[in-house]
Amino acid sequence: MIQRPLAHVAGLGVFVPEQVVTNRDFEARLETSDQWIVERTGIRERRYAAPGETVATMAQGAANQALDRAGLTAKDLGALIVATATPDRIVPSTGCYLQALIGAHRAAAFDLSAACSGFIYGLTVAEGLIVSGQARHVLVVGGEKLTCITDREDRSTAILFGDGAGAVVLSAGAPEGRGLLSSFIKSDGRLADLLYVPGGGTADPISARVVEQRSHFMKMAGREVFKHAVLTMVEACDEAVRRAGVRPEEIDLLIPHQANIRIIDATAKHAAIPPEKVVVTVDRYGNTSAASIPMALAHAEATGRLKRGMLVLLVAFGAGFTWGASVIRW
Repeated sequence: MIQRPLAHVAGLGVFVPEQVVTNRDFEARLETSDQWIVERTGIRERRYAAPGETVATMAQGAANQALDRAGLTAKDLGALIVATATPDRIVPSTGCYLQALIGAHRAAAFDLSAACSGFIYGLTVAEGLIVSGQARHVLVVGGEKLTCITDREDRSTAILFGDGAGAVVLSAGAPEGRGLLSSFIKSDGRLADLLYVPGGGTADPISARVVEQRSHFMKMAGREVFKHAVLTMVEACDEAVRRAGVRPEEIDLLIPHQANIRIIDATAKHAAIPPEKVVVTVDRYGNTSAASIPMALAHAEATGRLKRGMLVLLVAFGAGFTWGASVIRW
C-alpha cells in the first residue's frame, strides 16, 4: 500500500487585480443594493482585471511568487497546469502562454477545465505527474477572468464574479510528514445546463445571433446550483477526510470554494467544521472560480491563520457539475 503524503506544497503565490468594484457600483444600473447583495451572497466587493491583464499575465504574477517562495526557478518545473474556465484563447492553451511568460521552457504545459473545482482537480493531476516520475516540481495555477463571460445586465450573476489568480508549487517528497494526504474528485455531466455558457463554443460558434441573444455569457439556475453545491461539497469533505485517515475534529482550517456565504456556512455545518475554522474571502473577492481556493490560501497565510503543520481541508463545487476535496498537512 502506498503511504502518503508523496508530494507537498513548496510555495504559494497570488495575484489580485488593482480595480475594486463594490456593491455600490451596481446600484446605479441594476435593481439591487449593497444590503441585498451582502445578505444573499456575503460579497461586499470584487476585483476586475485591467484591459491589458489576461489570465496568463495574472497567472504569471501568482506563479512567480509561488516559485520564489519555493526557492525554485521556472526551469526547475517539470510541468505546469492552469485550471481555468476562462482561457485566453481556445487554441493554444493558457498554460503554454504562461510557460513562455515565466521561462519554464523544459516544462509540459496544459489547461485543465473543471470550472470552480479546477484547482482541486489540478492538485490531483499534479500529484499523479510526480508519482509517475514525469515531474519533480509541478506548478498548479487557478486563474480566471470571469468578468469576460459575465453578463453585467443580469442581476443574478453580475454581482457574483471577480478576477484573479493563485498558484502553488507541488514538489516531490514529504518533509516532516507534510503534504497532500488525500484527494477526491467527481462529476455529473447530466446537470451541465444548470450552470453553463450556451454560446460561443464549437457547438454554437460566436455569431451576431449569439451576441444579440447574449448567450456568450454565463447562465445559472441559482436554487438548483445551491442545493447540489452543498450536498456534493459535504460528500467531498467526508470522503477526503476519510481517505486521509483523520477525523473532522482534527481539521484546523476549512478552505472552501468562495461562491456564496450561504453555501460556505451550510457546507461547514454539515461537515461538522466550526465557523472559527472556516476561511472566508468571498466578501472581498467574490467568486473567482478556480482561483478562489488558492487565493483564499494566500489570504489565510498572509493573515497568520495558515501555519506549518496544520491540517487543511480544501473543497470545491463547480459547473459540469464537478466537485472535489483535498486534505493537506501544511
